[in-house]
Amino acid sequence: MVVIRLARGGSKKRPFYSLVAADSRNRRDGRFIERIGFYNPLGGEGQENLRIALDRVEYWTSNGAKLSPAVQRLVKTYSEQAAA
Repeated sequence: MVVIRLARGGSKKRPFYSLVAADSRNRRDGRFIERIGFYNPLGGEGQENLRIALDRVEYWTSNGAKLSPAVQRLVKTYSEQAAA
């Protein structure tokens, strides 16, 4: 099954996450199918902390992909920001 989840990157105590579409059997930071966006929880003022390709999320969910709970929250937040 394909799942859209966060893959952790960055260094120690400085996380940086990529939103990826991946096979659920692969490791969290392992092989993925497509990179859909990113999330930087420690980004400062004036920096882009979150970017998601909503059209690709829609594509994958229409083809049966599931969103992880964290990604669901981020997609909801991002879509509200984009609408405003």
